[in-house]
Order: sequence, then C-alpha cells, then structure tokens
Amino acid sequence: MSMAIASDTSLGVTHEERLQLALAGDEAAFAWIVETYSGDMAQVCLVVVGDLDMADEAVAAAWPIVWRKLSSLREPERLRAWLISIAANQARQMARARRRRSIREIAVPLNDEPVDSRDRDAEIDLKYALETLSPDERALLALRYVAGFDSNELARATGLSPSGTRAKLARLLDRMRRELGDA
Repeated sequence: MSMAIASDTSLGVTHEERLQLALAGDEAAFAWIVETYSGDMAQVCLVVVGDLDMADEAVAAAWPIVWRKLSSLREPERLRAWLISIAANQARQMARARRRRSIREIAVPLNDEPVDSRDRDAEIDLKYALETLSPDERALLALRYVAGFDSNELARATGLSPSGTRAKLARLLDRMRRELGDA
C-alpha cells in the first residue's frame, strides 16, 4: 500500500497497523479510529443537518455501519474519506426524515459577546440559504469545503464523474450566490 503512514511514537504502531488490528476485531484499535476521525465526520454532518445534536447522532449512527463494513474497505489510504462519506449519508437520511416531519426554522446561536448586526444578518442569510438546499446538496458542500474532498473523492462519494461533480458544485455555488445576493 502506497499511503504515507504516520506512526504513533508512543506505541510504535502505524495507522495501517491499527486499521489491520481493527479489521481483526481489536476493539482498542477501532476505538482509536473512532477517536481520530469523529471530529471530521461531525463537522461534515453539522453542515448537512444544521444541528449539533443531530450531527452527533449521525456520527453515532455511522459507527455500527463502519464496524460491520470495515472489511469492505479496499483502499486503506482512503479511510478518512470512506468514514466521512458514511457519516454524511447518515446525516442526509436524518435531514430528509426531519424535513418530512417538521417545520423549518433558523437557529441562530446567541452568546454574550456583542455582535455586529451585519455579521448576524450575514449568518442568518447563510443559514437560510443552506436551509433551502436539499440534504444531498448540503452534503456536497460539506464534503468539499468542510472535509476538503477533491473532485475524485467527491465523485466516489456521490457516484458522479469528477467533471459531473465539479459542474454540479459550480451550479450549486452559483445558486447560493444568487440566494445571498452576491452574484
């Protein structure tokens, strides 16, 4: 395998070795994977669902799937992208279910610090613009701009070609710009 492997110097165990241990059923190695990648997964899920608790639920729902399907991972160097894709899929499913059964609202976090009203307005505008997108569209934005997926990783996650993914992303960004009045 041609991935650059970092070592855990305290134990002398590489990422690849931990993955192999997890594949063999080692719960401690799997716990290390959970600890290492949960934050990245949660960031993407938060963009998809727009709610911290629901994002955490999506990540939690992804882990049993990961445990069951870990042996199907063909490219260990893509572990991070594979994990994030599974979590994003869970978040999309949750967002679709929520959309079917609830009224949409914009949650604006309040804190004690004074906030420039223009910043608050821009935040509300962005939240509204994100709410108008489908869960799949929010997931595409999250995978690209939160997780940092490149065109090839996006293509694998969405089932589109890299050029199709870039075109869909460009159309989506144009629509967001129009929605926000920046076009």
